[in-house]
Parts: sequence; structure tokens; C-alpha cells
Amino acid sequence: MENIDPFVINFIVFTLAIFVGYFVVWAVTPALHTPLMSVTNAISGIIIVGSLTLIILSPENNDFQKSLDLSSLMGYLATVLASINVFGGFVVTQRMLAMYKKKKKVKK
Repeated sequence: MENIDPFVINFIVFTLAIFVGYFVVWAVTPALHTPLMSVTNAISGIIIVGSLTLIILSPENNDFQKSLDLSSLMGYLATVLASINVFGGFVVTQRMLAMYKKKKKVKK
């Protein structure tokens, strides 16, 4: 096998992950939606920790210098997107749990 550019391999894996993720998520029954949200929130939390580590400990940022490089930019982007996902997951979970609460009867 000839030398293949690692970018091409990474791009193929990324594209396949998009398709697999799409079909897996759309196949989930409504009863499993809340546990799936909990798992994705946990994964996003791990991504936030990893991205913050990438921002702080990137090799180009010796002694915590504030320089704009690709790894810092990608770490920042991962932190923002994962934070949006975590916040949105908590909002959706709260709304779903509110549907199961008993409604208070209003006395007249």
C-alpha cells in the first residue's frame, strides 16, 4: 500500500463517524432519549476537560504564553461547542422531566 496522507484517512474516519452517528441517533426510541442525553453530556464533559488541557498545555504555548496557534484555536472551539451541547442537554432533560411531574390542581 502506498503512502496515504494522514489527512485523507482522518477525513474518511470523520465522514464515516458522521453517517454512523446520524443513523444511530435516529434509531433511538423515545424511551431511551434521556439516558442517551446523559451519556452525550458525560462525553461532552470529557471533551471540555480535554480541550481545556489542549489550550493550556499545547507545545507552542510554552510558559502559558498567549499565542494564537492551531491547537489553541481548536481547543477553544471544542470547548465552546461541547459547552453548548452540555447546556442544551441539561435544558432538554429538565423539560422532559417536567413532563412527568404531576400538575397542581387549582382550587376555585
